[in-house]
Amino acid sequence: MKKYSVIIPAHNEELYLEGLLQSLCSQTIPAEEIVLINDNSTDKTEELMKQYASSYKNINYLSIRSSNQHLPGAKVVRAFNYGLENLKQNYDVLVKLDSDLVLPKDYFEKLLPVFKNPKVGIAGGFCYEQDAKGHWSLNHPMEHDHVRGAFKAYSKECFKAIQGLSPAMGWDTLDELLARYNGFSTKTLRELKVKHLRPLGAEYSSQAKQFQGAAFYSMRYGFVLSILASLKHAIHKKSFRSFFHLILGFLKARKNQIPFLVNPDQGKFIRNYRWNKIMSKSFF
Repeated sequence: MKKYSVIIPAHNEELYLEGLLQSLCSQTIPAEEIVLINDNSTDKTEELMKQYASSYKNINYLSIRSSNQHLPGAKVVRAFNYGLENLKQNYDVLVKLDSDLVLPKDYFEKLLPVFKNPKVGIAGGFCYEQDAKGHWSLNHPMEHDHVRGAFKAYSKECFKAIQGLSPAMGWDTLDELLARYNGFSTKTLRELKVKHLRPLGAEYSSQAKQFQGAAFYSMRYGFVLSILASLKHAIHKKSFRSFFHLILGFLKARKNQIPFLVNPDQGKFIRNYRWNKIMSKSFF
């Protein structure tokens, strides 16, 4: 069985972190190493991390200081990368987890075998969220071959090929596009039901949506493709305001000529891949 290591960045996650750690410590196949990154928390997150690090030999705890603002993208990836730099054990599969999850106890027992296929570069389960009546239901708004950023697992070879994660909004789309560019595929397992305790984007602002629009520019989508991507997002969210913020973010990024995250050849691949998805489904 392949060995896996886990990195968990966390900022003010005292309400959720212990549930995740309990589910990790109960896995039928334990991690070689679990690195907890306290990212400038002001609640009891750090205290929980210290408690588990002192109780379990495979858990390490680190602390960094960054922005207090809870925005997706650069903040979480920089914390993840700090954990990556401090890994001590060798691994075959590298896992990035958010702090507000609960995993089934056989999650990695079922996930790791998919990496026996060397073409599988990224894998994960499906996300379930609780409604007002307490029922857990599937919430996987993107394509079913997309692995949610909250629980990404990478083969070591794929992670090396994509040159790690980019500290920018859209990193969890870019990683899969670059994986495909490098000849890898993604794999999702519907039977692996991950409980997501905080609804996606519950604390994200209009500024975060503008960052996402800027990500379309930095991934070289182009204007027309960015409009379609923004429209799809707005339809899913049932919010025209989201469409406005996304396009505004794209236009600001284009005006300011922010750096691209991919080279021209990778950008061409990404555009062709997205357009092919549109043509195959009439709307991606």
